[in-house]
Amino acid sequence: MKTQPMVVSSRDVQPLKVLGGEVRFLCEGANTKSAWSIMEATLAEGAGPPPHHHAWDEGYFVTAGKVEFIVDGKTFTVAAGDFVYTPGGTSHGFRGVSKEPARLLILDVPAHAETFFKRVDREVKEMPRDLPKVLAIGEDTGIHFGAISSRGS
Repeated sequence: MKTQPMVVSSRDVQPLKVLGGEVRFLCEGANTKSAWSIMEATLAEGAGPPPHHHAWDEGYFVTAGKVEFIVDGKTFTVAAGDFVYTPGGTSHGFRGVSKEPARLLILDVPAHAETFFKRVDREVKEMPRDLPKVLAIGEDTGIHFGAISSRGS
C-alpha cells in the first residue's frame, strides 16, 4: 500500500482529552505504515503525564508557552522553539508551566501511542478517581507509569 501526501489543519482534528490536556493526531500511524505519528498537545498549567517509559522514541517541539520535563530524574524547563528527544526506554514526564496554554508537537517513532490516547479519551471520565484505568490502559498499550531504576543496567 502506497502512502499518500496529505494536508491537515489541527482545527479539523477532533481533540482527545487526556490527563488534563488535549491531543490532536495530525498524522496517524495508518498514514505512515506505522513508521511514525505526530500529535499536537495543548497543556494547561499543571497538565501533562507523570513519569513513564515505553519502547519507542519520542521527540517534542514546543511551539508556545513553557513545559517542564523530567527525564531520567533530571528536571528542566523548555520554551517555544526548544526541542527534547527521549529515546525508547527513557523515563520521562512533562507538564505545562506557563500561564497561557503550552503547545507542543510530539513525534512517536515508530507510531505507537494512538491507542493509549484514544482509549483514555473514551474510557477515563473523572480524575483522580479513574487513575487505575489510566495505569491499566498504559500497561495494555506498552506505556509503563512510574520511574525506572536505570536504562540499560
